[in-house]
Amino acid sequence: MSYQANPSGAPGPSHLGTGDPTPSTVESKPASTMGAPGLDSETWERSTLNRTLSTIQSIALLLLTLLLVPPAHAQRFTVLLDAAHGGDDSGALLPKENSSPAKEKDATLALSVRLRSLLTARGLTVVTTRESDTAVDAQQRAEIANRAHAQACLLIHASSTGTGIHLFFSALSPAQPGLLLPWNTAQAASVQRSIALAGILNTSLHHAGIKVTLGQASVNPIDSLNCPAVAVEVAPEPQPDGRSLTPQDTAYQTRIAEAIAAALLEWRSTAPEKARQP
Repeated sequence: MSYQANPSGAPGPSHLGTGDPTPSTVESKPASTMGAPGLDSETWERSTLNRTLSTIQSIALLLLTLLLVPPAHAQRFTVLLDAAHGGDDSGALLPKENSSPAKEKDATLALSVRLRSLLTARGLTVVTTRESDTAVDAQQRAEIANRAHAQACLLIHASSTGTGIHLFFSALSPAQPGLLLPWNTAQAASVQRSIALAGILNTSLHHAGIKVTLGQASVNPIDSLNCPAVAVEVAPEPQPDGRSLTPQDTAYQTRIAEAIAAALLEWRSTAPEKARQP
């Protein structure tokens, strides 16, 4: 905001109607009538000016602080965990030895809870789309993820077909980051980072002895997410004795969770400095 002083020589209100434009005819009030007893006019004006400048300086410093300090969420490394299905949506039926099939919604939630515990113990901030057997639609999941401002979003699924871990990233064509994109193609700005995240997950899972398959897919709500996002689908793992570890197997889930946690710690090291803080 700018201020404009009166033009030089313009008569002030005290000159109106007097016929005398000479400033010397204006009688100044004593300093004591201005609320500053004992001070002459010049000293009082200097004091007032100093106080005004000090106030302006304080305001400027406050505004500068607000501009330079990023929001709290931007200073944390946050992981979003989305356990697929829930509530009336049971997902796929997973074979279970000597028992009735398990439900995908239960396997995904168990892995999400296990992974959340590992990540928080390692100092990462974790946001989840559900913590119990509740229904959360794709729109709500995307809203939760996008509000979290996460540096990694993992969509957890399970399958009775295939082997090992299937990693999927969006099939959208990459778009320039920073562009205003439609809700259902928001992921386009993060596709390149999502591919990089999938690569780190692939390496860590491979080191854990787990077979990994990489692919592209439109898995809800991945295309609406504005963060690096990968769908992690857990399939049975064949064993040398002919058996297969199922997606809900506790020991199998533990291996998967530990490998993913290690990958996310490595991923954090690639994030901007301000986002590496726990």
